[in-house]
Formats: sequence, C-alpha cells, structure tokens
Amino acid sequence: MNIKDIVNRDIVNLTNCEQEPIHIPGSIQPHGFLIAVHSNTYKIEFCSGNSKDFTDISHEQALGKSFDTVFGEQALTDLKGYIEKKLMLSSSLLKISLFNKHFVCTVHKSDSLYIIEAEPASVNEIDASREYNHTSQFLSYMHDTNTFKELCQLVAKGTRDITGYDRVMIYRFDKDYNGEVFAESVREDLEPFLGLHYPHTDIPKQARELYMQNLLRIITDIDYTPVPIYTIDKSENKNLDLSLSVLRSTSPIHVQYLHNMGVGATLTISLIYQKKLWGLIACHHYSPKNLSPELRLAAKLQGHFITSQIDLRQKNEEYELSQKTNTALEKVNAIALTENHTFDELIASPHLLELCNASGVSILINNTVYKNGLTPPNEQIQKLSSWLATYTQNGHTYTDKLISLLPEYKDMCEDTSGLIYHSLDIESNNCIIWYRPETKKEVNWGGDPNKSIIKDEKGLSPRNSFKLWKEIVDCQSKPWEKPELDTAASYAYSLQRQINLLIITQEEEKYRKLSELLKETNSELENINWISTHDLQEPLRKIQLISSRILSTEKDIPEKVEDSIRRMNSSANRMQTLLIDILKYTRLKHEDSNFEPVNLTDIVNDLITELHETIEEKQAEVQVDQLPVIQGIPFLLKQLFSNLISNSIKYSAHDRKPVVKISAEAVPVVHNDADKMLYRLVYVADNGIGFEQEYAESIFNIFTRLNSSNEYKGSGVGLALCKKIVQNHGGYISATGKPDEGAVVSIYFPANKVVK
Repeated sequence: MNIKDIVNRDIVNLTNCEQEPIHIPGSIQPHGFLIAVHSNTYKIEFCSGNSKDFTDISHEQALGKSFDTVFGEQALTDLKGYIEKKLMLSSSLLKISLFNKHFVCTVHKSDSLYIIEAEPASVNEIDASREYNHTSQFLSYMHDTNTFKELCQLVAKGTRDITGYDRVMIYRFDKDYNGEVFAESVREDLEPFLGLHYPHTDIPKQARELYMQNLLRIITDIDYTPVPIYTIDKSENKNLDLSLSVLRSTSPIHVQYLHNMGVGATLTISLIYQKKLWGLIACHHYSPKNLSPELRLAAKLQGHFITSQIDLRQKNEEYELSQKTNTALEKVNAIALTENHTFDELIASPHLLELCNASGVSILINNTVYKNGLTPPNEQIQKLSSWLATYTQNGHTYTDKLISLLPEYKDMCEDTSGLIYHSLDIESNNCIIWYRPETKKEVNWGGDPNKSIIKDEKGLSPRNSFKLWKEIVDCQSKPWEKPELDTAASYAYSLQRQINLLIITQEEEKYRKLSELLKETNSELENINWISTHDLQEPLRKIQLISSRILSTEKDIPEKVEDSIRRMNSSANRMQTLLIDILKYTRLKHEDSNFEPVNLTDIVNDLITELHETIEEKQAEVQVDQLPVIQGIPFLLKQLFSNLISNSIKYSAHDRKPVVKISAEAVPVVHNDADKMLYRLVYVADNGIGFEQEYAESIFNIFTRLNSSNEYKGSGVGLALCKKIVQNHGGYISATGKPDEGAVVSIYFPANKVVK
C-alpha cells in the first residue's frame, strides 16, 4: 500500500497569488484531526497525520479500512445516525466517543466523501445558560439602538464578551471590497483600529469566495505547524476540497500577514447580505486561543443576527429616503408641460432637485439647455450629453466618480463628480441630468494600500507596515442611493411622456390649422372652378352657334374658310367636353350620396341602349355576361361603364370589327398579398389598338393621352374619372394591354359591398 500526503507545495508568486489554491492546502491545523470516508462504503480514504495524537491510531493504520473496523461498530452507528437525520445541515454537532475519548465533530459532504473533523470535547466548555444569556442580551440590542452603527458596536462588544478575544471588529466592505472597521470592541491597552480602511488585496478574491461558503473560520495559533493529510496514492493530483472545513490550514501569505500585525489567533465570521459578502466579524487575540465548537456556534449566531438586521435597518433607511423622494416626485409631476407652461418654469422647481437630492439639474431639448443649481456650463453640458448618449446608446447611467469615465475632463469632474443621466429621445441628445459636486474626504488606511504585497530578497510576502496612512479622496461625490435612482428614473420616464404628449398636441394643432386652410382653399378652388367652367361654356356656345349658322346659311364660302370654320367648331366642341369632364372630376371627390344596391348587368344593358348610335356607327359588338349586384351610387357606376365602353369603341383598330366583352369572376378574389380583403372582379376587355404595358398606371392620370388628338378625340379625363369612381366605392382599377391586340380593364369591388 503506497501512502502519500497531499500537501500543496505550489510556490506562491506575484503572478499566481490571486489564484492561490487555498481550498486544497492538503493540510490542517493541529487542534483536531480529520478523516474522510467514502459515502457508500465508509472506507477511510483520507486521514490527517496527527490522528495518533488523539486516538492512538495512526494514519497508516486507518487508511484503506472501514470506519467501524478502526473505531468500532458503535462509532459507525453514531455517525450514520447523524448523517441519516440530516443533522449536517443544522447547527447540531456530532458528539462521538472513540477509544473512550469524547470528541465533538463537524461533518460535511464533499463530492463522494464525508469529511469528519474531530476535536476533544473538553476544550473551553461553557454551560448552556451562559450561551442563552448572551443570545438574550443580543436580542435586546435590536430594541435599544437607533442606528445600525450603534447596533454593530454592541454586537462587537457582545461577541467579545462571549469569546474572550482581545479585539472584535465589524468589518464592512465597499463595492470594490476595500474594507473599513465599522465597529470595534478592543482591550483598553491596545491601539484601536476603528475607522481604518484596508485594501481589497488584504482579502483576495478566492478568500472572499471561501468566506461565502464557510461562514466561520478559526486559527487557534498563528505559529502552528501544518499537519499533512495522507491518502492511498491511486492517481495523480489526488486532492481533498477543504472549502467547508473548520480545521483547514491557512495560506502562508495570510499567516505572515497576521504575524506582521502581531496577532496570535483569529476567529472570522462571514456577514452575508443579498447573497454577497457584506463584511466580517473579525476577532483577534494576541496569543494562542481556541474555542470549543459550541462556543463558535454561539459566536456564529451573532453573525446571523447582525445580517438579519442589515436588511431590516437598511430597508428602514431606504424607506425613509423613499418617502422623501416620492413626495418631491409627486410635486414635480404636478407641473405639467403645456404650451403655456414651458421648460423654464419646470427647471426652476426646487422639487426637481429634491427628488434625488441633487445639487444641480439640466434638461437638454433640441440643443437648448435649461438648468438649475450647481451645473457645468452650457457648452460642457452639450458635450457631456453627446458623449453619454453614445456611451449608453440613448439609455441611462449613473456614477459618483465621473472622472473614472472621462479622465480627460478633469476640470469638469472636479465641479461635477457625480451624475444621473437619462435620455429623453432614442434619436437625439435630448436628456435630463442630475449633478452632485465633489465631496472631499480623508480616508485613514491601516498602512499604504499600494504596498499590500511586497517582493524582496526573501521572496513574496504581505506588507509589514500597518502605520496610519492617510489618503485624500477627491473628484468623487456622495454615492447615489437606490430610492434616489428609482425616483430619478421614474421622473425621467414621466418627463419623456409629457414631452411626447406636448409634441403630439403641437402637431395636432398644426395639422388642424392646415386642414382648415386646405378646406378653405378647396372650397375657393371649387367655386373658382365652377364659375370658370360655367362662364367659359357661354362663349363656347356662341362660337358653336355662330359657326353652325355661317355654315348653314352662307353658300359661297371659300373652301379654305369653310374648313377653318369647321375646325373652329370642332375645337369648341372638344373644349366644351373638356370643361364638362373637369367639372365632373372635381365634384366627384365631394360626392357623399348614400350607397344602394345596383345591378351592374342592368346598368350596362341600359348603356348599350343609350350608346346605340355610336355602336351602330362603328359596327361594334358589346357582349355582357352576368354581372354582380353591388352597393354603390347608380349614376357614378353608369358613368364608369359609359367611359370604359366608349373608350373601347373609340380606340378600336381600323382593320377589324370592334368587340367589347364585359364579364365577372364567379367567386371573390384577393387583390394582392398585402391586402387580405376579398373583391368581386369585373373585366372590360376589347380588341382595339391596346397600349404598351409600361403605361398601365399613367393612363389613369388626368389629362394623360397616349394617342394623337387628331386621330382619336378625347379630353384625357375619362380614365382618371373612372379611377376616382372606383376608389369612392372602396375598390381598385387596373389595366393590361398589348399594342394592336387590345386592352383589359380590371375593376375590383369590395366583396362586403356585394349584394349577391
């Protein structure tokens, strides 16, 4: 059997001290011994080298054997009973007898192992009544103190009374894990540490993570000799995770650190708040000192009490602050932005500063700065707003140390060290910013924080100087509290809504005025159009009358003169037709007649009768299928089909008989993919001269003609009139054509307006 220790002998240096594997030192402190058994077989897999000092059984004798073989059946029964009752998860300790010696054990599970740490039961025993009295005393602290600091001070004193340590400190971390001695109870002849700060490097990250897992840590003698842990060597790098161990050996750097402070023994209790390491109860003794496991639990209970009060006291403070800021928020929200109530009046309100206890505030709207209180100059506000809009992507942020974000603007950061920023527009620099000035403060450090780790000819070691080292902290404001941040965010959202509402109101008013102006203009144009068309028709009628009379009464008119008079008469006729069509087109958009059922088959058949002479003259053929009955305006629909049939006959080919076919789809169809409505589709097809498809849309524009006016007469208004009629019926009209083959006009009537 090859037995080997698992002591971690990695050399700690400047490059790996932050990653020092302190959870697997492979050794323990000598005031107890450790055994690790397999969770299924209870076979002893690990054993500390000092087991013989306590039980007369060496690690060589124990390793590889079952727990009952080494310590007896009763010991195994006690261990299994403790585990099966899940007492490991409680504060209960395992009391066990090994070879007629009484031990108090802590037991926890690590992977597939149960780790048992045993200490003699006779060390510093105290009676239960003393523990109860101390616990009762602490409960009275919660009622006898007004501030959290007072409470912590009493806890420090109470913990020192229970444990007997020379110094007990309540150690609080900031957001960067720099520590401050927040409260302290200390032996009268010792120098107090109250108010001193210690850099985050004094307690590195991996140590803080262990404090989160194991809430109590004890070192009974700084000058202890680590006891190696042994195992049967079956694989390389076989280790034992001691994260939850109470006997775990300590990092040599930490031991040296305590040596440099002159400390002989320590007890540390973690204070956890909102799943983060808030601080520590740190107990120092200047000579070796051990506590019984029961007394450690009593001290640990102090930590539970104080962490319960962190949340309660902090929430009470936040509630009081929240009440104050919410009152200011209600008052400032009562100031509504209107046409008459401008940003100048809003920014002057003192409640705008009170809602987050700021010293200054600025609002930037459309490159205009409105400000109140202690703020940067307008030019700097413009630059700052632009940078923050980019930095936050038009979002929000806050800081109590602006210089850490903008080191190049030191002058501005000295006057404006803290700010809360909220964008008011996702596409511009519009924003609201609250400001706080620099709050200079003197921080007393327990030694120079820049010299927490020293490298000399002896290698790597912690600092050995703990002399008072003072630092002046500048370019930093008082931190923003959560209620202040919440209230600022709430108002920024409210202001954004008010601004949007004001913009909408202003736009509505602008469009209302434009609508009224347009209505007046249209009315005037309609009157002018009616007057113009009416007055122009009168001279045209005279031209027609005189020219017709000359042609009928005068017999010896020269041929050229007669031809000119006929052309003049024809132009007057075309001019009159154009005026009538324009009048119809302009009046069409104002038509508000009620819809009624219209049989399109009857409409078309009536038109064929009315257009009989034109059809006969062209020898045209008009074919009509069964058409739907729709909801519409009869005379407009008659005008629609009259124009379409007339156009088909007018633009017929000279070499073939004109044929016009009017038909309809049997079932409703979809006009396009974007429009999911159903329509009844009616076709007007002909075999006339057709057109190029590139003109399919432009032919429906007013005054658009594709053919020479000499060959085909018309005003260019007909198809535009058709389009307007179809639109008034909620439909669509389109055309397809091929030159010299014909054209097809498609009319879509809404299916919900189809009667059958």
